[in-house]
Amino acid sequence: MIVYSRDEYKQFLMLNMVEFKPYMEKIRFFIGDVRDKDRLYRAFDGVDIVVHAAALKQVPACEYNPFEAVKTNIIGAQNIINAAIDMGVQKVVALSTDKACAPVNLYGATKLCSDKLFIAGNSYSGARQARFAVVRYGNVAGSRGSVIPFFKKLVEEGATELPITDFNMTRFWLKLEQAVEMVLGALECMQEGGLYVRKIPSMKITDLAEAVAPGIKLKEIGIRPGEKIHEQMITREDARNTLEFDDYFVILPEICNADSIKLRQGKRVASDFEYNSGKNTWWLSVDEMRELIEEI
Repeated sequence: MIVYSRDEYKQFLMLNMVEFKPYMEKIRFFIGDVRDKDRLYRAFDGVDIVVHAAALKQVPACEYNPFEAVKTNIIGAQNIINAAIDMGVQKVVALSTDKACAPVNLYGATKLCSDKLFIAGNSYSGARQARFAVVRYGNVAGSRGSVIPFFKKLVEEGATELPITDFNMTRFWLKLEQAVEMVLGALECMQEGGLYVRKIPSMKITDLAEAVAPGIKLKEIGIRPGEKIHEQMITREDARNTLEFDDYFVILPEICNADSIKLRQGKRVASDFEYNSGKNTWWLSVDEMRELIEEI
């Protein structure tokens, strides 16, 4: 089961009702809200797996409506956890964000709290054995509100320059398919719970603009409130609890079973390690980005 906010659900329903029509015997559509605990209990009846994707995620909107952000992103997370445990759900994967790492805005702060709640849910579930994990990633290329569709729209409308908040800005690159793979991977390997971060390349925002519109003039307009120059996924403070695998990192819970950690085959990262888009060792060239943009 995947949990959406009300607006996300409406959009999902309109876009996918025709595509999913042949599978309607296996799919149930619920209108509801993560703030409504009773509705979640009904929706989770007979469900084995929950992917929690509901959130208020627009930074300015959360700053202006802080109580609403807390109700959805934090209280809603608590409702998901309680309903999942009580209804016998086996696995829950919650979607996080780079903004939850060393947060500088309310949205990030609420998502950090949500992450902590889901990881703690592994201890809270007791004998019910519900397992909780979190996947964290940054901007998904081509998703609603991302910079690529924004740049493309400006170019299509005849813009002669593209606005860049800061010429030094970098971002991690993640395709939608990779985001889905992260969730499926977490479901496969989650043990005592943890926060999963996939290894992905970085890009310079100026190179991205060049990939979208070669030779176009760029105008630096200044960083927006609550925005960072570089995306962070793992802070130096998280390093002591972080294990590295071939394709991803796992931030282990602060409180967990030491024996279960030994079951993992990952290696501990250096004590001063941090995963930051500006310090990444994997970068995309303009040509590589142009090829990937064409796939979106």
